[in-house]
Amino acid sequence: MTGLVPMDVSGRLGRLVERLATEDAPWLLVSNRANILYLSGFTGSAGHLLVGEHAVLVTDGRYTEQAPAQIDAVGADVEVVISGQLTSVLNDRLGSNTTLGFEASTVTWADYQRMAAALKCDLVPLDGVVEALRERKDPGEVDRIGHAAAIADAALAEVRPLLLESVTEAHFGLELDTAMRRAGAEERSFETIVASGPNAALPHARPGDRAIEPGDLVVIDFGAMIDGYHSDMTRTFSVGEPDDFAAELLAVVTEAQRLGCELVAPGVEAKAIDHACRSSITVAGFGEYFMHGTGHGVGLDIHEAPAVSSRSQTVLESGHIITVEPGVYVPGRGGVRVEDTVAVTDDGYSALTRYPKDLAVVVEQ
Repeated sequence: MTGLVPMDVSGRLGRLVERLATEDAPWLLVSNRANILYLSGFTGSAGHLLVGEHAVLVTDGRYTEQAPAQIDAVGADVEVVISGQLTSVLNDRLGSNTTLGFEASTVTWADYQRMAAALKCDLVPLDGVVEALRERKDPGEVDRIGHAAAIADAALAEVRPLLLESVTEAHFGLELDTAMRRAGAEERSFETIVASGPNAALPHARPGDRAIEPGDLVVIDFGAMIDGYHSDMTRTFSVGEPDDFAAELLAVVTEAQRLGCELVAPGVEAKAIDHACRSSITVAGFGEYFMHGTGHGVGLDIHEAPAVSSRSQTVLESGHIITVEPGVYVPGRGGVRVEDTVAVTDDGYSALTRYPKDLAVVVEQ
């Protein structure tokens, strides 16, 4: 997409090679599609990227023109080899006196067995190396996630009035997805969640044929994708003036989310953000109904490092992009989740999702 800040794709391979020098293997076979995109700019559905003394993308004939063009566009120093025989290419390039790392979380057991039988070199599992580089985003990545977030903000503003028209959850979700595509999103980030009434007590409810009615709490969790980068946002609405229970839930979760966001800054432990949100909800009497982590990293994957949970060992750094999304889910009655995608800056944070939280009550104008 034009008009976006350029990304520093060309420098990523060098940083990976530096990282490999500290690992057990001088070469890495990258199979994860998001990691291949990150390192080379290649978006195809089939391919492996060999990285070490040099970088080689092995893909098939469908991408004879696309692969070199995409790699050249981002300035990556990657040779393209068109071949359906990955192990033959690896044997030709590596020989027998080396060790090849592979992404064990991506490679199937069957694929590993085939490679182990066919390759001359030694194989060792080497997970998380590229993902560690991806944790801190460059300005171009932040710009893409921010652009995706702005599309999502605008789409929600466009379709929000439908909440008063007794449409089904599925209908509302479809309209929201369509609005994002009209606004320039290449895809939705994940299956949009629209959960109304008692369904709002299900954190990952799928939109169904339940009609959204006055008095409902409606949890809407969704995101847009730009150049492979995701946004993620949740807003909860009351259709009409909320009763005392709904009003309390909205206030409790919104305040917990505010407290969590205010802590986001370089040098802060991610688990401290989880603790702030969880403690606030617990003091309000709803601790048992907050049963998931407070957030996660966002980028080329909708869920990636760093985690924002009680078990997280991450200390935030400038360039991290995370969500802050506490929620309360009361079975049979409903639930509330409020979520923003935020970028850690040199002196704090910047919210990338900006749809106003003071519009939580939807009434006729």
